[in-house]
Parts: sequence; C-alpha cells; structure tokens
Amino acid sequence: MDSLPLLSITIFLPLLGALVILLNWGNKERSLAINARWVALWTSLVTFVLALILWWHFNPISGEFQFEEKLQWMPLLDISYHVGLDGISLPLFLLSALLILLAVLVSWSSIQTKVPEYMMAFLVLETFLLGMFSALDFILFYVFFEGVLLPMFLIIGIWGGPDRIYAAMKFFLYTLLGSVLSLLAIIYIYFEVGSSDIPTALITSFDPQIQTWLWLAFFASFAVKIPMWPFHTWLPDAHVEAPTAGSVVLAGILLKMGGYGFIRFSIPMFPEASSYFTPLIFTLSIIAIIYMSLVALAQQDMKKLIAYASVAHMGFVTLGIFTVDSQGMEGAIMQMVSHGLVSAALFICVGVVYDRLHSREIAAYGGLVHTMPRYATFFMFFILASIGLPGTSGFVGEFLVLLGTFQVNSLATVLASTGMVLGAAYALWLYRRVMFGPLVKPSLKSLSDLNWREDLVFAPLAVSVLVLGLYPLPILTMAEASVVKVIDQFNLALEGGGEELVDTEKTLEIALVKRGF
Repeated sequence: MDSLPLLSITIFLPLLGALVILLNWGNKERSLAINARWVALWTSLVTFVLALILWWHFNPISGEFQFEEKLQWMPLLDISYHVGLDGISLPLFLLSALLILLAVLVSWSSIQTKVPEYMMAFLVLETFLLGMFSALDFILFYVFFEGVLLPMFLIIGIWGGPDRIYAAMKFFLYTLLGSVLSLLAIIYIYFEVGSSDIPTALITSFDPQIQTWLWLAFFASFAVKIPMWPFHTWLPDAHVEAPTAGSVVLAGILLKMGGYGFIRFSIPMFPEASSYFTPLIFTLSIIAIIYMSLVALAQQDMKKLIAYASVAHMGFVTLGIFTVDSQGMEGAIMQMVSHGLVSAALFICVGVVYDRLHSREIAAYGGLVHTMPRYATFFMFFILASIGLPGTSGFVGEFLVLLGTFQVNSLATVLASTGMVLGAAYALWLYRRVMFGPLVKPSLKSLSDLNWREDLVFAPLAVSVLVLGLYPLPILTMAEASVVKVIDQFNLALEGGGEELVDTEKTLEIALVKRGF
C-alpha cells in the first residue's frame, strides 16, 4: 500500500479510460458507441472502488495529509506534482467518484449522439475533479481547477438544450473571470513563500494588509463557483440547458469547489482577513438562503426551481464554514456531501420524466403517482431529504451549521432557519403539483415507471442519504481532525500565538467524548 501510488492511479485512471475510447475510434459508429459506454462504466466503477480503498486505509485521527505523493515537475521553478488527502478533501473525493459513475449510468440511453465524445468528456472531467480535491501544489491545483471548465463547457454546449451555446458561454466566462484573480494571488504567494507548495503556504504568516487583497482575489473565484448571491446568475441557465448528467455533476460536485477552496485556503492562510469579512459572508449567505428560496417558489420549470434551491442550500455551507467552529465547519462539509447526493438525485428525477415527456414545465404534470408509484416514492424521499427531514443527511448538515452559527451570531441563526421553512414550501409545492391530483392529461397516462437501470441509479443515492442521516459518524469522524487543525491555526493566528499548533489528536479525543462517540 505504501509503495503503490494508489492516489495517482485513482486520479488518472479515468483519463486512461478516455484514451482507450479515443484509440477505439476506428470502429463502426454503433459499435464504438456501445464500447464507449462500457469503457466509461467500468472505468468509473473501478475508480470508485479505488476511492473506497483509500477511505478504508485513511486514518481519521490524523489531521495531516495522507497518501502523499510528490515528484519534481518543474525543478527550476520549485513546482511539484504533489497530491494528498485529508479529512476535508476525502469526502468530496469520494462524492466525485460516486456521482461520475452514476452520471454514466444516467446517460446510458438518453444520449444517442456523439456518445464516445460524451463519455470521454465525463472521464476527463473526473480526472480533473479528483486531481483538484487532492492537489497539494498551487500550480497543479489551478490546472485541475480550471481544467474542470473545459469538459463541462463541452457537455453543456454540445449535448445541452436549445439555448446551450449561450448557457455554456455564460458558465465559462463567469467562472473563468473569477479565477483570473485567484491566479494573480497564487503568483504572489509563490514569490512570497518561495515555492508553490500548499502545505508550506498554509503555515506561512502573511501580512494582514496583504491578506485582505489575497482573500478578495480567492473570494472572486470561490464565490462564483459556489455560487454565492449575487454571483449566481450563470447557474440557472447552465442547469436548464445541461443534459441530466451534466446537471448532476454541476450541482453535485462543481458547486462544492468553492466551499472546499474557502476551507482549504481562505480560512487557514488569511485568518485576519477571514475574520474581517465574516459579516459580509454571513450577510450574503442569509440573502442567498431567503431570497433564493423565494425565487424558487416562483419557478415554473422544475430544473430552475432545483437550481435556485441549490444556491439557497449552499448558503448554509458558507455560513457554516465562516463560523470557524468545529460544529459549523463539520456541518458545512456534511451539507456539501448531502447536497451533492440529494441535488444529484433531484436532477435525475427531473431527467426521468423529461426523457419520457420532453418537458420540464411543472404545469405539464400532475397525478404521476397513479402511473409511476416507484418514481413517486423515490422523489418523495429526496424531496424530504432536501428540506432536512430528521433521519436524512440533509438534517444533520443543516442542524450542525445552525448549531455552530448560534454560538457566533444568534440573529444569523434565526434568519437562516427561516430558509428551512421556505425550503419546505417550494419543495412540497413542487411535489404536490407533479405527483398528486387527478390523472387527466392523456400524455401522462401512458408513462412507464422506473426501469431497472433507473432503480440502480436511485438506490445508492437513497441508501447514502439515509445511512448518513441515521449514522453521520463516518463523515464527521473523517473530517474532525482536519477541521480542528484549521480552527487551531486560525485561532492562534488571531491571538498572535506561536507557530506550534495544539495537539490535534488530544483535541480530537476531547471533541469526540463531548459528542458521546
């Protein structure tokens, strides 16, 4: 295990799968399409199994990076291929591997044109996502971080809806523009630290005045990626025009890149600036939670409703991160994982009926419970998970975020909790309009219920949401030590303490005892 570069194998295996599809280009078109689907399925499945093996060998007591691999990339510039995982990145690494696998299954029959190119785009996207969450070198991180844009741009622009070109361009330009400023910050950090090594930068003390500018530069990139209000306007268009699998990955993984960036870089590297801008983050988060929920209530398109709901749910994530409290930050990580699972499932629910009726308008449906009872059951479960029903993963994440926020700002907690009420309103309103009522539309009477492949896609999502709702310990324990390390570093910097951090393992043990674990 120690001598095997398992992390690099996991990261680049999807790229190898894409290469296999490319080399098979000489076959007849139909044969190539079938082969591309199977290559993508087996590649993403093996990648997910390798990610589970990494999780199995992960030591949750340690807050340090694990499975580290470091090779000289550009020696003259002191830039390395440096990867590793900790308790903050591993949950998102696992989530990425799972959702790409399900995205391939979701696309099995719905995508009929340019299938090899489509599968290659998702496999390349998987490599970029896994690389981004494990990169420990700034230049490597930026390559993966920006590399994600290209395959997603192609997925929306080629296989999307009627306005796919507009949506793809808007998505690309918004996210690229924000990232340019973060690149400038990375260049400054490189010259200040003397290398592009992320662990080295994390323990470097930056001048408070410089911190402000560096924090704002990263904020420009991460706020667009999440997206926070008012940087969210690209998201509804991208979701509406993207194919179902594109929406699954967009909502389930890409929106988490900004939250991950805040925890990995903004909080530990720029503690004074993070503390100064916390009221701004709280304000934008509260606006996102309340305003986006109200906007979701006014939508007539199912995808748009879920897209605006995603912005509201990510408001809880940013709220929890900037509490810089163990409960709040762990709640934010749990909320990212939960939202990834639930939002992916909801977009798949929309895709199921869209494939049958080719309409996303809520008014086009009604009474589906009579003809699609299994579908109605899964849809109800994920709707309840999205509003944070106790027993689901959504409840754990939101509850911990509110618990952490209450210790910092009780008013923000009260305002954020109204978002849960509004969330129940738009989610249950959507379900009632689509599922209940008499079955009067002739076009709905012949709709078939879920097939075995659709059941196979929904089952792992439902099981994951339920298990994490009843037993969230795997994610919380995984994240605990790394979160404690970030918080200790943040607090010591604000107090003007020394460089030496407190004993992470001892702090972790105390925290677990308090929780009753």
